Amino acid sequence: MLPRNMTVSSHRGAARAGHLLIIGGAEEKLRQRQILSRFVSLAGGPDARVAIISTASSLGEEATELYRALFGQMGVPDVRGLRPITREEANDPATVAAVADATGIFMTGGNQLRLSSMIGGTALGRAIIERHKRGAIVAGTSAGASAISTHMVSFGASGATPKQRMTQMSAGLGLLAGVIIDQHFEQRNRIGRLLALVAQSPALLGMGIDEDTAALVSPSGVMEVIGKGSVTILDPGRLQTDAYEVKRYRPIMVSGVVLHSLPSGYRFDLRRRRLLTPLRTISGSKRDLAELQAASVHTRRLIRRVAAEGADDVAPERARRRALRAHRDEEASE
Repeated sequence: MLPRNMTVSSHRGAARAGHLLIIGGAEEKLRQRQILSRFVSLAGGPDARVAIISTASSLGEEATELYRALFGQMGVPDVRGLRPITREEANDPATVAAVADATGIFMTGGNQLRLSSMIGGTALGRAIIERHKRGAIVAGTSAGASAISTHMVSFGASGATPKQRMTQMSAGLGLLAGVIIDQHFEQRNRIGRLLALVAQSPALLGMGIDEDTAALVSPSGVMEVIGKGSVTILDPGRLQTDAYEVKRYRPIMVSGVVLHSLPSGYRFDLRRRRLLTPLRTISGSKRDLAELQAASVHTRRLIRRVAAEGADDVAPERARRRALRAHRDEEASE
């Protein structure tokens, strides 16, 4: 169990806090939209006021406009877009005012270190925490998911074997304590780096979230899995490791970590580190394929580009160039 002074939410009045929706990236945007629909519902549905923060994205205003259009189509009447790219902008009263009455805050994917470096510890960062404490749901996808926790994966290498120096941890935005989050988990083979992190910091639970999958965390610290994939929980409470003496980039011995692989409908108590009785999975209503066909070529292309962000954490600039090259090739073939 977590120490008494380390709770999943470090803020007073946790019973009044909102939910956290932690998305592994590449969430469905055209048909059922199960995850995004849950966000809209918890933000207030037709009464929602949603602020989109796209600081992490390298796609500029395109990422903001994509989610603005999606939430508008889902019936949200008030959607604001924010993309502070300097700490000065994140301290601007006008920027802070855009989240002051938001019922839902959504952070896009991209580069989580950019997001935390520009927003963490600023007036905007404090306003996000305050809105969550007062009942707003805060969601993050991909990089936005990693940044939700107090301790954050800033970048690292893929692979199944935990190794020394294969990843780096830094401070996140501080909405969820006692947990470290990784995303695109199964698709980008990130089990090794999450094992390395919990071996080096066994006070933390590791949480790995697959694409088109989300961990919905209630104010009481109960996590529910929604979406198509799984959420992997690593509990190092009985850990044995030699991480403290392994040098350079060599493999680390990790033993005694309890692994929970939880598909949709399963629940886990993050405070007590205990599996709970699963919920009955309720399938979303099927949408006609015409909805997918009705999406413009531009929208589908942008969805692919947004999903591809952050594919190479070690060299984000190289990943950005690959995405742009693929985009140009796609345009040339049309």
